[in-house]
Order: sequence, then C-alpha cells, then structure tokens
Amino acid sequence: MNDTSTRSGGHRTKPGVCTTDTKSRAATLGLPMTEADDWNRRYAAEEFIWTAEANRFLMAEVANLPAGVALDLASGEGRNAVRLAELGWTVRAVDFSEVGAAKGAVLANAHQVADKVDFVVADLRTYEPERRQFDLVAIVYLQIPQPALAAVIARAAAAVAPGGTFVLVAHDAANLEHGYGGPRHPDMLYTAEQVLAALGNELTIEKAGQVQRPVRTPDGVKVAVDCLVRAHRAK
Repeated sequence: MNDTSTRSGGHRTKPGVCTTDTKSRAATLGLPMTEADDWNRRYAAEEFIWTAEANRFLMAEVANLPAGVALDLASGEGRNAVRLAELGWTVRAVDFSEVGAAKGAVLANAHQVADKVDFVVADLRTYEPERRQFDLVAIVYLQIPQPALAAVIARAAAAVAPGGTFVLVAHDAANLEHGYGGPRHPDMLYTAEQVLAALGNELTIEKAGQVQRPVRTPDGVKVAVDCLVRAHRAK
C-alpha cells in the first residue's frame, strides 16, 4: 500500500513549483478544456477561493483512523491533502486543475509536508487509481455531471485497500432549494442514495445521509446541505 505510482498518465507537479502556462499544459495532458480551463480560471487568484482549512466532515471521519496511504480525488487547492499529511498520511492528490495542484504544492511546502503529498493533474472522469491500494480514499465536493459521476465513484471504491476507508462529501441535491451556496445546476448535485448506487456491493456502508454545514456570510450564518457517505472494505 506504499506504492503511490499512477497508471492514469496524469502530470505530477514538483513540490513548491508553480507552472504558469496552464492552458497549453491542459491541452498537452489531453484534459477536457471545459473542465481544466474552468478550474484553472477559478484557482488563478493568489488567495484560496474556498479556504486553506481542511473540510470539517472529512477531518471528523479520519480522526480515529491510523495514518496510512491516502488518495484525495478532486483535491482542488490541496487543503485536505496537506492537512492529512500533517496528520501523518502519505497522500496522492488528484485534480483537473494544474493551477490548483500548484497552489497545493506551495501550501504543502509552507506546512513542511511537501515530501508527503504527490500532486497529480488528471481527468478524474477517466483516472484509474490502483485497485485496493489506499487506506483512505476521499472525494470532497467533486463537481461533475451525473452521467460521469458513477464511474468515478466506482473506481474510487475499488481503490480502497482491505481495512481501508472511503469518505465522500458533496453538495446535496436538497441544497438547491433548502440550502446556501453550492452549484446551481441540478446535474452537479447528488444524494447519498445515488452514491450508494454507484458503490454497489464494493464496500460496507457505515453512514450515508445529509449533513448541515454552517456558512458565515455578510448577512449572518447560513446553512448548506451536504451529503456524507462513509464506507470501508473488510480486512
């Protein structure tokens, strides 16, 4: 489980090194321009567009897990990968965006865990991690259309090692009408039930449902509705 090589053909960043020619790099990697360019534009600002703090739900789910080898899919700007590395995990962080990965590498450098995080730029819709190799597989706020989602979740589940854990956090479909923020397109939202359908019988489900996430805004605290799924593979 210590093998963090990839069969995906994705491009790795170097720790602390930021590549600026993002459009040509995305084309070279064969990434869909609608995905790679969109996220590269979002992450282009120097500051973090979300937060540098790790996701609260993910951190709660891994709090009692022994550190091992983790796969962070849709790693964005690296906040979760870096925090996992600080907790002792060796992490492979995979995302569409080279800009996001480069910012994550800088963050890892700043937190002195650059040697613990391997940032990989790849199309998550076709990325194939090694089967049964990761002690933790995390997917946090992956935003892709529904038709592509099930296959990504299935491959993620297959990557969980014996005794390993799968954690997914996403904008729940109910957030569109009953929550704050998040994507406005229904096809980018999903439910715990849809995640369970994609998982099939691959893993043992521990929890699956909605969770509420307080969001501070200029108008006070709002509540977002997320879905949370945790599962494991028997040893």
